[in-house]
Amino acid sequence: MGIINYYNISHAEVLVFDDFLIKQVKEGVKIDLEETKELKLILKEHFKNKKMAYISNRVTSYSVNPLVYKEVEKMSNLVAIAIIPKDETMRQSAEFERQFFNKPFEIFENLSDAIQWVQKIILNENKEAIV
Repeated sequence: MGIINYYNISHAEVLVFDDFLIKQVKEGVKIDLEETKELKLILKEHFKNKKMAYISNRVTSYSVNPLVYKEVEKMSNLVAIAIIPKDETMRQSAEFERQFFNKPFEIFENLSDAIQWVQKIILNENKEAIV
């Protein structure tokens, strides 16, 4: 792993790694299309022309407008989303959100499993791009 970049943006903390990012949304935030604009700037800076994955480490309570996923899905270099819910209510929300995203989308019990999964997806995507 290379350098890790850290951002404390208006609605979340974001850790950017070589092939993925981990986002932890702040307590009580409502994620809507406006919040995706800030994230897109980070993605452009770090993942331009590069496959990447998004990990949502849900350690706080917040809400997501599921239509955000249709906008995020348009990012051609975003190949997968992993969610780590803190509790059963968050897991049910993630299950509902999954319906709005037509790329790999998985829910995990812990961050380690999520990282392993996204790295596998990215590796496969990069292999397909070479062939």
